[in-house]
Formats: sequence, structure tokens, C-alpha cells
Amino acid sequence: MGKGLAEAYPAARRVFDEADEALGFSLSRLCFEGPADHLKLTENQQPALLTVSVAALAVLRQEGWTPDFVAGHSLGEYSALVAAGSLRLAEAVRLVRKRGQYMQEAVPEGVGAMAALLRLPPEKLAGVLEQAAQGEVVTAANLNSADQVVIAGHTGAVNRAVELAKAAGARRAMLLAVSAPFHCPLLKPAQERLRADLDAAEFRDLACPLVNNWQARAVTAAADAREGLYQQVPKPVRWAESMQYLAAQGVARAVEVGAGSVLTGLLRGVEPPIAGLKFGEPGDLEKLNADRATSA
Repeated sequence: MGKGLAEAYPAARRVFDEADEALGFSLSRLCFEGPADHLKLTENQQPALLTVSVAALAVLRQEGWTPDFVAGHSLGEYSALVAAGSLRLAEAVRLVRKRGQYMQEAVPEGVGAMAALLRLPPEKLAGVLEQAAQGEVVTAANLNSADQVVIAGHTGAVNRAVELAKAAGARRAMLLAVSAPFHCPLLKPAQERLRADLDAAEFRDLACPLVNNWQARAVTAAADAREGLYQQVPKPVRWAESMQYLAAQGVARAVEVGAGSVLTGLLRGVEPPIAGLKFGEPGDLEKLNADRATSA
């Protein structure tokens, strides 16, 4: 993960070197060589994903790309704040490593779960969750699009919600392979532990607006950026609303920066439409620059 960027672009390699120094171990080696089971640990996975995103961002900046808005899904909000100049990379990777540790430790293995519900009629969601709870926690965790909601909570309640969602007309309902039930009230202990680290970190006012996760609104003040990272831990990611907000501001093109292309897929159905592009591998750059030349 990220190896191609680091080999092709010195600017990306410098980002990995900075992350290694900030964390005190070779995150870059873990990203490039594994082992995969170690990389998948939340405390390693979160700084790794952040670093790959910022490495890709460094290349885009070198190519003359600058954002008018930034947004990031869950962990990606840290990358977005680096892009907006609010957080330094070294500060961000240390924060997300702590975040990952706190999340992992907040809920014992097997106690929590997450599931994706696809094309569940929106008016059925509240009833499914209420009926599934039975005294346990199960809530919406990621409001990704009109067709996709991710839920999280106690394992039993999530399993019940999956079956109830199928009966209520969901096209698909499936458990996700995750290490913790993210963005639900079970993570409040992690939220409280993270508070001290966020308070100790230096946040600066943003160079461009961030559309945050917990409110789906644009912020530019350092204090609002810090508070957003605190509030998002046990609250749902309001991604569909965030993209709709950007569309309403006249945004017509969004570049997904870093590993994967999940967010690009989630742009389908946004009105007015937002064209989705991605940059996470060297081969993506030619297409990206061609699109910019065509759009100019």
C-alpha cells in the first residue's frame, strides 16, 4: 500500500519518512511489505491509511492541484484537515494511532459488529433498529448514500437488524469484517480518552472549508475542526448529506485521494451531479490531469 507512490515520487517518499519519524517505527515498511495481519490492526491501519492519503496529496500539490473544499469519511477527516492546513502530518499520525488504540480497546473482541444495509427503504430504518435493539445498542454508523447505510452496535443486535432489514425489503444486508463497531455509542470510552490528545494537539484555522462528518456542514475555525474529530467518534458519518451540501455549493468534481475508490462510487446519485475521480497510484495521474485539461 503506497509503495508505488513512494517509488515514483520523491514528494510521496518524504511523507512516509515524516510519518516514520513521528511514530518512532517504520510505518512505511509495514505499508509496503506487511505482514498484512499486523497492518490490519486498527492502531496501525489508521496511520497507514492517513499516510498514504497525504503522500498522494503531496503529489497532487506538486502537480498544481489545490482544493476549494475538503471532506473525509471517518478517519479521512484527519487527512482532509492536513490538506486544509489545519493539522501537520506528524501531529495527525500520532493522533490517529491513539484513536485506533482507543477504539480497539473500547469494545472487547466479539462484543461489537457492523453491517451494511443496501437499498433498505429509508422509512424502514428506524423501525428495524428499534426492533433489533432489545436492550442492546444498534444505530446508524455511516449514512453513505440513499442506497447504503452501515449500522453498528452489539453483535446480537446487529445480527437481528440484518435479518429484519432483509424482511423489510433491503436488497442486501451483510455483516462487515471490522475490528470494532465504529461510530456508535459503544465507542464513547474511546471518545473520552481521545479528548486529552485532541486538546494537546495544535490545530490551525483552515485554508479552505472542511465539510465535517458529524454535522455535514462547512467549518474553517481551528476549534471547530478539533471538536469535529471529538464528536465524530460515537456519532454517525453523515456522508450523503456532506456530498449533497458540496453539490449545492456548486462543486462539480471531487478527487478521492489515497487508497481505494469507495467514495468515488458513493457519488452516484448526488444531485446536481459531482464527477468522481481518484488518485492513489501513479497510473491515476495521467487520467486526472487529462480531465483537468478537458475541464479547463
